[in-house]
Amino acid sequence: MIPILDLAMAATPYAPQAVATGTWSEAASRGVFMLEGIRVVEMGVWVAAPAVGGLLADWGAEVVKIEPPAGDPMRALFQLSMGSDAPHNPPFDLDNRGKKSVVIDLRSAAGKEAAFKLLSTADVFVTNMRPAALGRLGLGHEELLGRFPRLVYASITGYGLEGEERDRAGYDVGAFWARSGVADLFRVSGQPPLALRGGFGDHVTGIATAAGILGALFERERSGRGRLVETSLLRTGMYCIGWDLGIQLVYDKLRSTLPRTETDNPMVNSYQAGDGSWFWLIGLEGDRHFPLLCKAIDRPDLPEDQRFSTPKLRRTHRRDLIRTLDEIFVTRSRHEWADAFDREEVWWVPVQTPAEAVNDAQALANGGIIEVDGGQGNQPFRAVSSPVGFRHADTSASPPVPRVCAPVPRLGQHTAEVMKSVGLSDAEIDELG
Repeated sequence: MIPILDLAMAATPYAPQAVATGTWSEAASRGVFMLEGIRVVEMGVWVAAPAVGGLLADWGAEVVKIEPPAGDPMRALFQLSMGSDAPHNPPFDLDNRGKKSVVIDLRSAAGKEAAFKLLSTADVFVTNMRPAALGRLGLGHEELLGRFPRLVYASITGYGLEGEERDRAGYDVGAFWARSGVADLFRVSGQPPLALRGGFGDHVTGIATAAGILGALFERERSGRGRLVETSLLRTGMYCIGWDLGIQLVYDKLRSTLPRTETDNPMVNSYQAGDGSWFWLIGLEGDRHFPLLCKAIDRPDLPEDQRFSTPKLRRTHRRDLIRTLDEIFVTRSRHEWADAFDREEVWWVPVQTPAEAVNDAQALANGGIIEVDGGQGNQPFRAVSSPVGFRHADTSASPPVPRVCAPVPRLGQHTAEVMKSVGLSDAEIDELG
């Protein structure tokens, strides 16, 4: 699924926020060495497989991205999806920084042979091409694991490797969101499905696939053999709502999603402050958290109200309680409520806008935003970090994430370098695409 962006910006020059640490250098930036020495060959398009390669690159692997002569279509996301000529493509950058781009035309015999030579040096192959297409290219998992028994082969599909729909086109809006049941559970009963944000299911599936790859690499250290790692957008989506689907499986029924005015526990609900901003109460333990909230909002009488004196009664009279809280919360700004909540140890969290999230002091303190080298002498720019950090016992000596990530590769930038390393001549490289 493509991201939903306001591309009125196409008429406005893109100006990424510059950072102060200077240009990228490999020695200075690499805070993570976990996968150093591991070569990953990625043959992925759009998001799910490139997301896996992006995580592994952030964790120190050498990731070689095989692209067709026209490039991964994700490079032209805005043009293909909305006809926009926006000059920069942050969604592509997120999943492809730090990789090496190699152009190989797999339709030719020379291209296929070059791909096999490259794969003979790989520890991991990750792809989200459909199984039938991989089979026609001689790149199915049976063939590659037969030729290269130490290879870890990671397959990402929309709907899995078995069944009649194994080659159905997916995208995360189809397989992860809609088919799995996720989109329906995000829909309030009687309302149409919500508009969905792009890449969400792809990235969750990417994390799952990366975990599977690491498990297979660990096993290979003991057995000496690689194996197939398979994930699908459908299965990942179903796992993400496993609580709900588990209830459906056991009881053959499931309650519909309720509007915020009718949620069972008013202490776990969203509310709007007087300045128009929103926040979420997260008081899961009703008897523990409700008295603290009442103290913070200067309503010590509410716990004595017979409608609200127990969790069961608060659920029975939830509409009355939510209405009461709504009337109270609009009397002050979110900042004012934050002071009162924190003073009384009320558990809550702001509902932040994306503009607030990328400047959140807590996220920044923990490496949530990093710097990416702009390449070709361009200024570094800020970007979202991968979600896992690693440290040594001496945490001061090992940053949790790289300080500055390597650039996003230009299409075919590393073809000559990588293919010479596996024995191809200049003339053979010229034939690749």
